[in-house]
Amino acid sequence: MQRLFKEGISPVEGSALQGIPKLMVVVDTEEEFDWSRPYSRSAVGVAHVGELGRVQTIFERYGIVPTYVVDYPIATQEEAFGTLRQWQEDCRCEIGAHLHPWVNPPFDEELSVTNSYPGNLPPALEREKLARLTDAIARNFGRRPAIYRAGRYGIGSNTAAILEGLGYLIDSSVVPFTSFVDEGGPDFALLSRDPFWFGASQQVLEIPLTIGWFGVLNAWGGQLQPLLRSRRAIRLHLPGVFSRLGLFERIRLTPEGTSFAELCRLTKTLLAAGTRLFVLSFHSPTVVPGNTPYVRDRPDLQAFLRTIDEYCEFFRTSCGGDSSTLREVRRLLAAKDRSGGDPIMESDPPLVHSASAT
Repeated sequence: MQRLFKEGISPVEGSALQGIPKLMVVVDTEEEFDWSRPYSRSAVGVAHVGELGRVQTIFERYGIVPTYVVDYPIATQEEAFGTLRQWQEDCRCEIGAHLHPWVNPPFDEELSVTNSYPGNLPPALEREKLARLTDAIARNFGRRPAIYRAGRYGIGSNTAAILEGLGYLIDSSVVPFTSFVDEGGPDFALLSRDPFWFGASQQVLEIPLTIGWFGVLNAWGGQLQPLLRSRRAIRLHLPGVFSRLGLFERIRLTPEGTSFAELCRLTKTLLAAGTRLFVLSFHSPTVVPGNTPYVRDRPDLQAFLRTIDEYCEFFRTSCGGDSSTLREVRRLLAAKDRSGGDPIMESDPPLVHSASAT
């Protein structure tokens, strides 16, 4: 934890997290590429963005304003940013940044699994890549982004200072109870679902993904989770075996590879434990069959969309919940928690160009 957050973290006061459950939606809005193949700088297709209306319509039906965190191919091709920019201007969505190093200039690093995590890059290169992405978003969306999610959730020990320097106020890269160390990524094993302030000024709010552990071996989750995520365990299908036997399972709040019943079980359990902030996430290319492993054909797509629809209805009616945005949650927590005081961004920042724009 200290490796990722040099200056330490300040948990949000528990009293600030009470009240009506809030559902936030964050969509990793990125280029189309084959997840089973090595990383490529040439895979920058964005045709699927034209089909994002399939999920946007569902969100609008429930009054949800999603946050689309966009990467460089999305932010620089009008085929993609044109649609999203219009939604932003109509207050139907918010826009953040999502750094995929392998398709984001400058291209000074070798293509590798290790370098696919932005936080593994040299500090100057990580900063320059994010600066160029930030400028591209400002130029093509008309506003500088204040929300960040690292590609592959890959924040590192220099990310906090970089985010502060570029004016970011919110990060949503932490995957609680999870370690990506086996592939050279970050270790979040000791971090929970609770939001916290970090950075030298303690002004950047971390809103982690929503994840829960279940099963009779739940108390040993910290030891079991890394073992079950190992390559050997995955080859032996141990995660599935443990889940079917009711021994241990990890559920993330996502319609990708997670059933409606599982999402309901996760939500009810976390509500009973006092959780009030929920982050639903998925990858934008999933809205077109064949782009990701989660939706391979038309029936898969129908099931994916149905899961989103049913979950939004469940959260609103069965859970008595409401929707929110990451910005709104930060404003609320900053007002209630002294560790997250001013400055608070009450309005969208003006368009600003910098010398690093391309």
